[in-house]
Amino acid sequence: MKIVILDSLTLGEVDLKRFEDFGELSIYSHTRKDEILPRCKDAEIIITCKVPFDAQTLDALPALKLIALTSTGTNIIDLQKAKELGVEVRNVAGYSTFAVAQHTLMLVLALLAKLPFYDEYCKSSKWCNSLVFTHIVEGCEEIEGKEWGIVGFGSIGKQTAKLASALGAKVSYASTSGQNNDKSFPQKSLEELLSSSDIISIHAPLNPQTYHLLDFSKLSLLKNNAILINVGRGGIIDEDALVERMKESEICFGSDVLEVEPLKKNHPLLTPSLLPRLLLTPHTAWAYRQTRERLIDSVYQNVKTFLEGK
Repeated sequence: MKIVILDSLTLGEVDLKRFEDFGELSIYSHTRKDEILPRCKDAEIIITCKVPFDAQTLDALPALKLIALTSTGTNIIDLQKAKELGVEVRNVAGYSTFAVAQHTLMLVLALLAKLPFYDEYCKSSKWCNSLVFTHIVEGCEEIEGKEWGIVGFGSIGKQTAKLASALGAKVSYASTSGQNNDKSFPQKSLEELLSSSDIISIHAPLNPQTYHLLDFSKLSLLKNNAILINVGRGGIIDEDALVERMKESEICFGSDVLEVEPLKKNHPLLTPSLLPRLLLTPHTAWAYRQTRERLIDSVYQNVKTFLEGK
């Protein structure tokens, strides 16, 4: 078998050589659209996270039998065309639940503690000039007793609820699909959840129903000192509307995802006045070491079972 890994740079340091168990392996750190066909023309198995395969590209790859995704989402593949051509597409689900929930909690705790502000205060040497040993102008907030609303109550949302409630938060949730009716925590409408919560974390998938789900009208429902966290998908929040809402309030925002990634230069979120209330990570909530190891193990099993006809 000829196997091609197209974007190893998205995986960090993991053992990819194991895929040599299945045949001749080629590994590329990053693949541009114009490089897909030259690199994949004879490939029977393609392993990728974000390299797109539209109908035209799939038509040009007659040897292809399997696309093994190193992700959960399948939106980069024209699934209908793949089915027509007999190309199987296998993704991986459930591998990042604990990491993303932990990352969510980290962002919340950091913003409750005003960590971006205090970190800059110390590193810029402002503390060196203080008349006293402490600096409490910004203050900090305990999580105990806070109303924490969760948007999207799949496995990650539920794990986040467990962590939040263990620290004393009062958790409720809103289902974006309308199909979740979990009785473990109170369910609210999205509007009620947004207006009543001190902390809101987003764990929903991006689809036509959730694109810009939080537009300016929804964001206007937030408390003026709310903490908003997005570890779902960037397109769920209208970022321009969020910036305007942050400018007129004391809302804090922590996010691992943005609508366009990498972060655009001069993004309005980088407005200097917002930085003390802003905490960003570069789409790494899923990428903790143990999580990536589980991911690669699952991709390996996907290839193995495919070749075994399972």
